[in-house]
Amino acid sequence: MRILGIDPGLVATGYGIVEVSDGYRLDCRAAGVIRPDSKEMAARLLQIHTQVTNILHEFIPDALAIEDLFATYEHPKTAILMGHARGVVCLAAAQRAVPVINYASTELKRAVTGHGRASKQQVQAMVQRLLRLPEAPTPDHVSDALALAVCHAYRERGNILLPR
Repeated sequence: MRILGIDPGLVATGYGIVEVSDGYRLDCRAAGVIRPDSKEMAARLLQIHTQVTNILHEFIPDALAIEDLFATYEHPKTAILMGHARGVVCLAAAQRAVPVINYASTELKRAVTGHGRASKQQVQAMVQRLLRLPEAPTPDHVSDALALAVCHAYRERGNILLPR
């Protein structure tokens, strides 16, 4: 099973491809950041869509795990803007018939670290350990994307995956 995790953002969209083999082994196949270079919203969204479409075409994932929107009363505009980025990611997945699964940030943190309020550094360290990476994945967008993919792998396999 191959899972694409996406941490959507208008300035930086993190992505990570995790492959599950032998029923438990997790391997990172690719990871990176999409950084649109336009100041114009429509052009940014097109660049995100195009690059996510390219990733979907190259890696042919079985599922796309993405973080749910989170809004606070203090910053509702942030959630609205993030919704735009999420929308083009979901559109790209739908165009390739890749199922999209949403996870709350607390759920992905709990799946990866055992604690729903884990820090960014704790998530990075556990992603590094679980995927046997030589360094912690950076920036946060990449580690979050990989954590989303790992979270989905755990949920799909009934939480039987263990780090080796």
